[in-house]
Amino acid sequence: MSLHRATSGLLATVIGVFAALTLSPSASAATADAAVTGGTLSFINSTPGDVSFPPVALDGTNKTTSQTQPFDVNDARGTGAGWNITATSTVFANGGNTLPVAATTLAAQPSVACDPGVTCTAATVSGVTYPYTLPAAAVAPAATRLFNAAADTGLGAQTVTPNWQLAIPASARAGTYTATWTFSLVSGP
Repeated sequence: MSLHRATSGLLATVIGVFAALTLSPSASAATADAAVTGGTLSFINSTPGDVSFPPVALDGTNKTTSQTQPFDVNDARGTGAGWNITATSTVFANGGNTLPVAATTLAAQPSVACDPGVTCTAATVSGVTYPYTLPAAAVAPAATRLFNAAADTGLGAQTVTPNWQLAIPASARAGTYTATWTFSLVSGP
């Protein structure tokens, strides 16, 4: 065996081992984790804002006026349990004059939109039918559900916007009528 042949063979073996070492990727496994804790269910601005209906001019016919009222809801619990908004009211009164107890309604389901810059799971209504009549009496009666987020919906910050309709009968007396509305945000659909 010649020295050249032995050296060539040794060199080929070294190159093969080196190539195997540099071309064979090395694999290893690692895990990564992130703890995500739940927050709270709340109205973002602590309570929905006041509503001022546009003025109505009496002309001897029944009238209807409408106004929207955004409810900014944040479900940061991370449970998917769903939630609902309940409501009750005193009657609209102006001194001794009142509007009918069924004067305030929602003709259609409120609209829902994720808050700007937020990825949410928009609330899907389940078990609430429309039109909805806001319960009212001289002393506010038991609250009823005006909107809900079914299980696995309503996660994250979103705005629910009902379009309230107020019926003014032709027999109403002129004046400024006021009612007290009470809203609650409750866990579960």
